[in-house]
Amino acid sequence: MQLTTKWLERSLEGRTMRGYLARPHAAGDRLLPTVLVIQEIWGVDEHIQDMADRFATAGYQALAPDLYSWGETPAALSQDRIQAVKKFLDTMPPQGWGDAAVREEHLSRLPAEEGNRIRETLGALFGQRDTDGMVRQLVGWVDWAASQGSPVVSVGYCMGGMLSFLLVTQDRRVRAAVCNYGRAPSEAQMAAIDAPVYGFYGGTDHGITDAVPSVAEAMQKLGKTFHYKIYPEAGHAFFNDTRVSYNVDAARDAWAETLHFFTEALA
Repeated sequence: MQLTTKWLERSLEGRTMRGYLARPHAAGDRLLPTVLVIQEIWGVDEHIQDMADRFATAGYQALAPDLYSWGETPAALSQDRIQAVKKFLDTMPPQGWGDAAVREEHLSRLPAEEGNRIRETLGALFGQRDTDGMVRQLVGWVDWAASQGSPVVSVGYCMGGMLSFLLVTQDRRVRAAVCNYGRAPSEAQMAAIDAPVYGFYGGTDHGITDAVPSVAEAMQKLGKTFHYKIYPEAGHAFFNDTRVSYNVDAARDAWAETLHFFTEALA
């Protein structure tokens, strides 16, 4: 399918933010539902742009906000630096990605200058994040879609999965949220949710997945709609076909479930 793609810019709180937009070319200017495609920690890279394109191919207007672009993208979070980090992490097992000691052991094997650049970018990626600011950006993009009269749903991956879940605690205009292997908001935050949420998780991703039954219990207690699916053989980031973590069976099923979920929510 031929797509129309471009980068958009908007101003929020006096600072510029960017987003990657994809639409089916044959739809012309027709009003379409908007899917907010929320990035992993790697930014709006080739994988996230590809996911936006896939949603556009399915008949949506897909917008992937670049959450690192607000104001000015830090040098440590430029795409070439992030790509170098991804290549570095692929030299170790996925279980070590979030383990600072394991990462440091592998970093010590690199030339000093290269290791320092990767160490700086790792700190920017895995360090403290301005989550509130990221949610404000997402709400700003919901404003943009709403100004067109476009209904909005959200889907996110890893950090973006967490943000997709968190967004529906802050903005009731979002009609449904999909959380792919992301952490859930607090129970107090869940009380504000007015939309159905669907979570997809890898069975070997214990740091996140082990908490899912208690998330489901809390959502049920609050009278909220939460569906979830755990793929026993899959790990973290099973949707990302540019990484060694990709699991084709889990990704295929989660993709079909996501499209059905959005169709039902937007009916």
